[in-house]
Order: sequence, then C-alpha cells, then structure tokens
Amino acid sequence: MEAMKLILSIVERGHGAAMLRLYRKRQVPIHIQCAGRGTATSEIMDILGLGSSEKDVVISFAAASAARKLLHDLDNELRGQTGGAGIAVCVPLSGLNSLVASLAAYHAESIREKEGNEMKRTENSLILAMCARGCTDDVMSTAKAHGARGGTVIKARLSGREELEEACEVDLKAEREIVAIVVPTELRGPIMEAINAKHGLRSEAQAALCSLPIEQIVRLG
Repeated sequence: MEAMKLILSIVERGHGAAMLRLYRKRQVPIHIQCAGRGTATSEIMDILGLGSSEKDVVISFAAASAARKLLHDLDNELRGQTGGAGIAVCVPLSGLNSLVASLAAYHAESIREKEGNEMKRTENSLILAMCARGCTDDVMSTAKAHGARGGTVIKARLSGREELEEACEVDLKAEREIVAIVVPTELRGPIMEAINAKHGLRSEAQAALCSLPIEQIVRLG
C-alpha cells in the first residue's frame, strides 16, 4: 500500500470548514478539526497581515500522492482560495489504522498515475511541546530566544499519566496545551534542549517534547 502522510493545516478561525471542503475535492477526505491560537502579539499579527490569533487547526490523513498533489496545488492554482492566511505542512507517518489508510489510498487512486508535481523536501521540522496549561507563553519565549518565530497552541488533556508520574516522581497536571512550532531543522536541537532544560517534566511547565520532519510546507493566503 502507498505510504501515508499527515497534513497539519493552521488557518484563521472560521476558515477550517472551507479548508475541509477544498481538501475533499483534492482527494483528501479524512480530517480532525481542532481550535487553537497563535502565539504572536496582535501588533506582529497586524504587521505581517496574519489576521486574528484565533486559529482552526486541521489534521488530515492522506496517501503520499494525494498529499503531494494537494500541497503543490495550494502553492500554485489554489493560492488565495483558502480564505485567509495560514500554513500547511506535510509530515510522514510510520503507522495508521488499516481502514483509514485504505480509504485514503482509494481516494488517491485517480491521481496516482498523473503525478508529476514532486516538491523538494524542505529543511524544516515540526516541534510539539506538550506543557501544563498556562505555561505556553514561557515555553514560547524560550523557543523564540533560540530562533523560533512563532507557534500555535492547541488545548489538550493528559491521560494515562500514572506510570509517567511514578517514573518522574512528580504529580503531573492533566490540563495541557500543545505548542506546535515550525522551525528550520538546524534550530530544532537547540530549541528542544532549551525548552527541556528550562520547562521539562520536573518544572512548573512539565513539558514533554517531540519533533517530526516536514516534507513539504506551504504558506497560505
């Protein structure tokens, strides 16, 4: 079966539904929509023309051929049709439920033979910092001090934390926020090390970190 990809799209609040309709027309039918907020100040948002800090976050699953075609189109004929500013990134998946993968592959079948729009792999990474709610500003300040430009915050909740609490000998807060930060790959290590040193599991922020390689990235709007 064809390799599967995850597409993370972050757009201005209220434009998520339009993105879903656009993606379905491009043979990417499986999505999870979340609410998030940007970390940039309102002054910076105005200067950069990024609109509201309130965001719709769309997580999509697609076959590799459909993902490549979608991001190519977003960077070309679909540019300006997303209804607002934002970003879309594609990262590899090492596993996916077989029924979901089969549906994604089925929808990509019609475009697989027409591929010819290979996009150059980017030198960027996606850092996910999962910290206690209310600590994201401090985490983002540390990231910015080491080269990050901004991020998107998604509300979450930590479950199944008993074993981690026992291993760390600390009471972990259940209410969480995930900070998603796109950075050049050469900055990934220094940023993650700085966040872990200052805001790790034994700190007030209780941050856990991971990173994913970004294969394609498109600026929307």
